[in-house]
Amino acid sequence: MCGWTGNILKVDLTGGKIWREEIPAELLHAYLGGRGLGVRLLRDRFRCDPFEPAMPLIFAVGPLCGTAAPTAARLTVVSRSPLTGTVYDCSAGGRFAWRLKAAGLDALFIFGESATPVALAINGESAELIPAGNLWGETVHNTVSALACRGSVAAIGPAGENGVLFANIMMGEGNSVGRGGLGTVMGRKRLKAIAVDGDLKTGIADRERFEHARQDVMRLFRASPVIYGELGIAEYGTPALVDLMRQRRMAPTENFRKTVFAESDNYSGPAIRRECGAKKDGCYGCPIQCKKSTPAGEHLPEYETVSHFGALNGIADLSAIVRSNTLCNELGLDTISAAATLSAWGEARGRFPDGAEVTSLLADIAHLRGEGELLSLGSRRVAEALGKPGLSMSVKSQELPAYDPRGAYGMALAYCTSNRGGCHLRAYPISHEILRKPVATDRFSFSGKARIIKIAEDTNAAVDSLVACKFSFFGATLEEYGELLSATTGMEYSPQWLKEIGERIYLTERFYNCANGFTAKDDFLPERFYTEPGSSGEGIEISPIDKARFTEELDKYYRIRGLTPEGTFADPDFLERQP
Repeated sequence: MCGWTGNILKVDLTGGKIWREEIPAELLHAYLGGRGLGVRLLRDRFRCDPFEPAMPLIFAVGPLCGTAAPTAARLTVVSRSPLTGTVYDCSAGGRFAWRLKAAGLDALFIFGESATPVALAINGESAELIPAGNLWGETVHNTVSALACRGSVAAIGPAGENGVLFANIMMGEGNSVGRGGLGTVMGRKRLKAIAVDGDLKTGIADRERFEHARQDVMRLFRASPVIYGELGIAEYGTPALVDLMRQRRMAPTENFRKTVFAESDNYSGPAIRRECGAKKDGCYGCPIQCKKSTPAGEHLPEYETVSHFGALNGIADLSAIVRSNTLCNELGLDTISAAATLSAWGEARGRFPDGAEVTSLLADIAHLRGEGELLSLGSRRVAEALGKPGLSMSVKSQELPAYDPRGAYGMALAYCTSNRGGCHLRAYPISHEILRKPVATDRFSFSGKARIIKIAEDTNAAVDSLVACKFSFFGATLEEYGELLSATTGMEYSPQWLKEIGERIYLTERFYNCANGFTAKDDFLPERFYTEPGSSGEGIEISPIDKARFTEELDKYYRIRGLTPEGTFADPDFLERQP
């Protein structure tokens, strides 16, 4: 088999058993890998509670991982989120994915609950559970250092051990399986870390065709101003967006009460380079190198992190923002949810935390100390506990990222139709509405947005299953990546076929959520966005979103998807008809 290994490693933590099984080829062809394969493997257990031992934690790579396909050294982790209750997936790049594939595996399927803390060590064909009691309570850095001799490491910090609902799984190179609390699922199983190594090569069916396709992708990368332009992400990383969001007046500020932060230039891309001596960094084998680090190797924050620890909490001090980011990485906390939860709490008490208070509170959250015990539950539960539920800026309990929906109506719709809760990456209409790629659309109009969101969701589900980085698609398209996939596997994958696979994956996720009680009532923004304006000025009007017009476009989205007006499935046998 070329591209795939056809193997899955199953780990029963309760019984301490580990074994390999073959993955049916038809599932690989129908779901590719990554997000799609993980979602398909979840089929028999999607109704399990995230904290039940039977709920699996699934790591899956894609068919391009292990090849020279640009940005394909990635994996996806799939489970059910303790924060949102939705089916959930997150991806991360790095050597861990590459080495998992080199161990002859397309996926890990981990279930059960160990009686004591353990780590899973995989070395080629062999795998074992080793005691990790001495690592329980340690930071991510210390855990990775202790296991580095065993290969690449994915680990949780104290936040995952203690059940923080937005705890991350951290990769040894600094990447995170962020959002949704999958680190807590891992911690509940008392699995501190996974270390993996291997030396197998990924087979490629047609190397000449593959190399031609790879060169096409790289040519498109070089031609993309978003990727390699003077102000592109290769130069400044995602904080290149700070100034753009400020100019568009859609930078979430003070818990989304405002949409402009006057001091945002303190943590813009150029400011981070100037003040931190930022150097290029990035995922293993990635030609873009969008991440940035200090000369000492400290990972610098991404756009969402600088904006939320900055504007959202009214903090202009870059050094404080960098400290917050580093602390989250060490403790295993999602930066978006952590900062947004602090912001909601700050508005509720009438004062947003300053930089020093934030770092203290982050430690308290990870260890469930004092105010941190409540804050560890995320903004929805915090706001409800304080009697002010309207202050949680979340959808399906997931905190919104750093794009105010009043400034981009496609983004408003995409937040709500996302299967994993308020997320910008399911459709990312910012590319249309703000970056004007591939086709510019009116950001203050809902016209045509339902269809745009549907197509983008299907496309991104396929991208997440390949597994490739979404930044690649600021230059390349599914046509080029379909050619890479065809050359690798020896099977023909057209862009349309890939979109059909993506649609199957999206609808399967939606079916899981509906079966767990989600309906159209969960597909709405917080009322603030329908009743309060943003920060108008400079010739730009940031008005409240017309809720009636939003609802009309949401209903249209349901019709395009073939869903009922309640956002559910008219066909109860949908799942049984899928491969």
